[in-house]
Amino acid sequence: MASKAPPANPANGSTPEILPRPDFHFTGEVGRTQSDSDPAQFPQPVQPPAGAPNIVLILLDDVGFGQFSTFGGGVPSPTMDRLAKEGLRFNCFHTTALCSPTRAALITGRNHHSTSFAGITELATGYDGYCCVLPKDCGTVGEVLRQNGYMTAWIGKNHNTPTWETSAAGPFDRWANGLGFDYFYGFNAGDMNHWNPLLFENRDLVPASDDPDYHLTEDLADRAIAWVRKVKAIAPDKPYFLYVAPGATHAPHQAPAAWIDKFKGQFDMGWDAYREQTLERQKKLGVVPKDTKLTERSKGLPAWEGLDPEEQRLYARMMEVFAGYGAQVDDAMGRVIDAVKALPDADNTIIIYIAGDNGSSAEGGLEGSLNENLFFNGVKERWQDNLKVIDELGGPKHFNHFPSSWAHAMNTPFQWTKQVASHFGGTRNPMIISWPDRIKDKGGLREQFLHTIDIVPTLYELCGVTAPRELNGVQQKPIEGVSFAFAFDEAAAPSRRKTQYFELGCNRGLYHEGWMASAPAFAPWEPVRDENWNPDNAVWELYKLDEDFSQAKDLADKEPTKLRELQDLWWIEAAKYNVLPLDPRAIIRMNAEAMGRPSLVGKRTRATYYEGMVGLPDAACLPMLNKSWTISAEVDLPDDHAEGMIVTQGGSEGGYGLYLKDGRPTFVYNFLGQERPTFAAEDPLPPGEHKLEVDFAYDGGGMGKGGKVTLKADGKKIAEGRLEKTVPIQFSIGEGLDVGMDNGSAVDWTYQLPFAFTGKIDKVEVEIRP
Repeated sequence: MASKAPPANPANGSTPEILPRPDFHFTGEVGRTQSDSDPAQFPQPVQPPAGAPNIVLILLDDVGFGQFSTFGGGVPSPTMDRLAKEGLRFNCFHTTALCSPTRAALITGRNHHSTSFAGITELATGYDGYCCVLPKDCGTVGEVLRQNGYMTAWIGKNHNTPTWETSAAGPFDRWANGLGFDYFYGFNAGDMNHWNPLLFENRDLVPASDDPDYHLTEDLADRAIAWVRKVKAIAPDKPYFLYVAPGATHAPHQAPAAWIDKFKGQFDMGWDAYREQTLERQKKLGVVPKDTKLTERSKGLPAWEGLDPEEQRLYARMMEVFAGYGAQVDDAMGRVIDAVKALPDADNTIIIYIAGDNGSSAEGGLEGSLNENLFFNGVKERWQDNLKVIDELGGPKHFNHFPSSWAHAMNTPFQWTKQVASHFGGTRNPMIISWPDRIKDKGGLREQFLHTIDIVPTLYELCGVTAPRELNGVQQKPIEGVSFAFAFDEAAAPSRRKTQYFELGCNRGLYHEGWMASAPAFAPWEPVRDENWNPDNAVWELYKLDEDFSQAKDLADKEPTKLRELQDLWWIEAAKYNVLPLDPRAIIRMNAEAMGRPSLVGKRTRATYYEGMVGLPDAACLPMLNKSWTISAEVDLPDDHAEGMIVTQGGSEGGYGLYLKDGRPTFVYNFLGQERPTFAAEDPLPPGEHKLEVDFAYDGGGMGKGGKVTLKADGKKIAEGRLEKTVPIQFSIGEGLDVGMDNGSAVDWTYQLPFAFTGKIDKVEVEIRP
């Protein structure tokens, strides 16, 4: 039987404004002994507000408005369909255009610059709005609910911990557990290899799975199900907050072949026809107004009809892979929902399903990509090269990503994509909310203008929880979001959000009382940008949203006064929320050393590692890029057929490895998945103790240059050669340094993971030189 739901609009203020609550003190009379004292009393567990609902918050990754079928897209989403039929669809919900910023806003109820998350953690700079260190005056919904009687868990992606705090040395107060979540299972990165992920359970590295059919999406769903069943079995009367953040559909687009093959031939029509078909479906579903116009193809994107037939074949397959990846994650989330609905108090559970932390991603470039890390290193690809491995797409060998034009199509009917915060292609995402005990307008549509920051105050109101003015001894910033709980019962109620600024990478926008001013700055598929960009030269556009749902009709020339009003208001909002200074730099900000970000390495030029060091994040490693270095390892071999990884950093998308194969010392350098120059000894080493050394003498003269490689054993040169180019910005995405095995994805394809070393490693030393 369903538990009693809270009243339609419970009065806020039923929980303390200062958290935590004071420590317990016995208030009775205390005599000399127990017998002449009042009866003892224990402090009682904190009780949540009466009737407080359970909460399941699902946040998919890199999803466009026109991607899933529930909102007219070509990727089936039966789980979303089911929730939409019993709940509400929201077609004017907005994100920040990028993952870490949206996620910081989502869990705090404050704007992303207010939380110091102007960009992803790997782009952090030392300004208030940009350093990616979540301020303690921006307490999370997890922490507030936890201190008000909720059980809390975070499953999946955490991209809100500073990169320099993600190692085993901590500190851990900005890991998920430190942000108010009792349980965490997932990854501390922007994206992750779905076949060979690097995962943590709370603070502990998770051993690699030996399941040949392992896939991250299914693992995350399994963990979410296991947690919610466990805690409700133990404490059935306590409500829970379950935050599930899968890596899909962010790159790499990796999915089982059975899912991919379901879509064979379904996207041969190309992205232009897809957009037209999707808009028609959207109109029939009512998720866009009947008069919605299809926006023009964003500037710089090619027409499908002008492509080479083989190019079309490649891109259609890339879209099939992406569709399989997306369909799989909606199915996996359906398993989570099934588990939740099997629990006794299922009808008193708020399920919020947000399809994307931003619009679909154009970071695959105009020609698609086999390795997203190429984009982040400023290296372009050719579709002709990618065509050669078309049958491997979606599998473990590639960190693949579809072309920018498919991303644009996924965002139908809007302009632009992820990163472009000026337009809804970057910021408008589908949202569905189900709550059987409370929502009466089942299958209804809501059109109020909402933003990510509005989720937290809405949850607080619905749960009867007060946003604390003081949390853990720190005065809190006011919640900047606005509750939309009223919209559950009032479909036609006007938006209560009157103004909302947008900014991401200098792409700017401002919503104000039904108008939207938009100033795009950079195309998202261009990793190298003009650092002399001047905001005063930006061209602003103006849209009247109640007449133009898709931002198709620019009124800037017709309404100059209104445009000037919104431009001026944008600067006011920017000053208010720590948006300034605007920073046009792009991939160079990925280089932590160049940005001067904090580092556990400090000024050291030498580090010593021991066997068992696994998954050390790049941010905690010596910076080996764009300089000379030496790796030395002292090993003891049991026989002349010893093998295994001695030391590796990175993975399939870039890095290096020093290992033994059939007793032969081998060094491989993975240049972003494109080339893997390998230097190996001709003869195996005999049993016993040996010292191996790899020396790299950098040519200098800038970033990404080449140099000479020398491989030695016991002081004797056993191989040498050149690297004609090296990785300039970052070795890999989300992988680190391992000693004695290769954890995560393989740096090359000559061995089977985990490729554990069969001898003994005394130590590995790394030294860097200018």
